[in-house]
Amino acid sequence: MKLQIIFPKWPADSLWGQIYFRFPYLVLTSLAALTPDEWDVSILDENVEPIDFTHPPDLAAISLMTPLAKRGYEIADNFRKQGVPVVLGGIHPTTMQEEAGVHADAVVLGEAEKTWSQVLSDFKKGTLRSFYQPSGFCRLEGLRVPRRDLLRRKSYFFVNTLQTTRGCPFDCEFCSVTSFYGWTYRTRPVHEVIDEIGQMEKGFLFFVDDNIAGTHAYAKVLFEALIPLKVKWFSQSSLSIAKDKELLKLAQKSGCKGLFIGFESLSQDSLKAMGKSINRVAEYREAVAAIHDHNIGIQGSFIFGTDYDDATVFSDVLRFIEKIRLEAVLFSILTPFPGTRIREVLARENRIIHNNWERYDMNHVVFQPKKITPVQLQEGFNWAYDRLYGYRSIFKRLFPFGRNSLFFGIQNHGFRQAWKKTVIRNDALD
Repeated sequence: MKLQIIFPKWPADSLWGQIYFRFPYLVLTSLAALTPDEWDVSILDENVEPIDFTHPPDLAAISLMTPLAKRGYEIADNFRKQGVPVVLGGIHPTTMQEEAGVHADAVVLGEAEKTWSQVLSDFKKGTLRSFYQPSGFCRLEGLRVPRRDLLRRKSYFFVNTLQTTRGCPFDCEFCSVTSFYGWTYRTRPVHEVIDEIGQMEKGFLFFVDDNIAGTHAYAKVLFEALIPLKVKWFSQSSLSIAKDKELLKLAQKSGCKGLFIGFESLSQDSLKAMGKSINRVAEYREAVAAIHDHNIGIQGSFIFGTDYDDATVFSDVLRFIEKIRLEAVLFSILTPFPGTRIREVLARENRIIHNNWERYDMNHVVFQPKKITPVQLQEGFNWAYDRLYGYRSIFKRLFPFGRNSLFFGIQNHGFRQAWKKTVIRNDALD
């Protein structure tokens, strides 16, 4: 039996569809690893190769994030017209299960570890159920090693993605991590992480954890174990890592070259409203300096469009970024993803403009801001990205070249090229 695991293509006008330094989504290789050997499994990332509908599989499994839902449903409908059963899974089908069910023979809710074998068994017997809901969250002991051998290696900048934890100890109202993983923070046995690294190709590692330092005690054990491997790695962390000097020192010794950190706002009131009061704006500079002192670069994250943001927020944030010299930054427009508390708030206030999921990519305005208009928010976002990835700002943030300048230089160049190709078309502004 042939199983094809599919990740849909990003919309053409999305920044994420233009980025050339791609890496594979771990969900694809992980789901392939959960599939018994009796299946002929293939992985198809539509961002690197087209789907050949003339040679359909026996079963199609499609993983969906919200901005990819429209394209995912198109793929599913096409396969089903040919008589190919479709299973949908991922964060969007989990939060919008009835919607997803219209386009699927089965919808897998939440994590797949506890239900995937049952899905395949039911398919073979012709008794697929409409929905598969796991009983609780899976333990992270004994996870299967992802099937990286199924990837089109040359299509990716690097393929060494892996996970050491799931979930986040915080519960920000804009984040969908908690709605998918519950308010849990689970860790893998460190020796299993090290064993998996030993089976990977040499090169840079990207830990896709939502917060690799969510538990400092665990992170210290993990970083200690990484030191003898002499690897280089990047991951995501909360700013709290800067307060633990021992942890920072271990991160540096273990090969950490960069961290993605959510600053989100320069307004403490805004952070409080987001549920991210752990961030203290008054401590940002000191925290960044502490991380930089350990030769670790930072890719920061800032969100535009909160109820405390007015038209000055864009230039204020850009000046701050350049002053403290963040190596790279992602800007996001506040997006009310299904399953988040911010969506509940905005829906209750009748401020959601539409549910065109393609525009829910954090690059488009899909709600009515409080202190500025949708046009001002979109134009301010575009202006900030234009300036951030202009040569002047790149030089200002990276010079004098030192902290992992090659890695962040490539990253800045990649984002500059991607942004230049991005054409924002926004239904909210029509």
